[in-house]
Amino acid sequence: MSETRDYDAEFKDNSDRKYAYDFDFDVMHGYMLKTFRSFYRPGSCLELGSFKGDFTKRLVADFSDITCVEASPEAIAIARRNLPDTIVFHQALFEEVVLPRRYHNIILTHVLEHLDDPVGLLKRVNEEWLAAGGRLFLACPNANAPSRQIAVAMGLISHNAAVTPAEAEHGHRITYSLDTLERDATQAGLHILHRTGIFFKALANFQWDRLLKTDIITPEYLDGCYALGQRYPDLCSSICLICEPGTAG
Repeated sequence: MSETRDYDAEFKDNSDRKYAYDFDFDVMHGYMLKTFRSFYRPGSCLELGSFKGDFTKRLVADFSDITCVEASPEAIAIARRNLPDTIVFHQALFEEVVLPRRYHNIILTHVLEHLDDPVGLLKRVNEEWLAAGGRLFLACPNANAPSRQIAVAMGLISHNAAVTPAEAEHGHRITYSLDTLERDATQAGLHILHRTGIFFKALANFQWDRLLKTDIITPEYLDGCYALGQRYPDLCSSICLICEPGTAG
């Protein structure tokens, strides 16, 4: 817990793994928004862990009032160059940031697994930052994704929820499944309104990146994987909870 972390270094690609893949940007981001949109509340949006602003850029179409919190000064500098100057940025740790108000929509996508104290952050969301009637949109990589289970069967990783050395270099601390994600949200006092999965996924991200450069994968096939994910959330690339304020934990 006392380890000093270099957040700029954590988002650099390493020899075994990219920090983010084209599959994340070109496929998953769009389907995350498709999952979130019907649950949005009118008003403001807080994005926790905005990275270089790729997902933020998509949020601009839905919200005129956006605030971002990001630990990496290098990532924020990149985001500022590519996003409207109406967006408010806070370069700070989640444990330390002081925000001036509450927000109607809070976005936390593929961030919680990087934290040393995930329940602590979710408690701050519940008790300090989420407005009455507001909603938290929480998405994490899924330990039980078929692509990951195949890697276990191949002997590449020891078990579904393992944190690989390459993931650890990128700051991963845990690999969530629906039960452990719900455990942490509940422990923080949040009320879980909706649970689902995003995009049925049997291939690794690097394999998807190769396929997306071909005509093998069509938009209809992608939509089919998304639709199948609604039926089998535990076999999705990402798992998702939509939460409302609950009793303080």
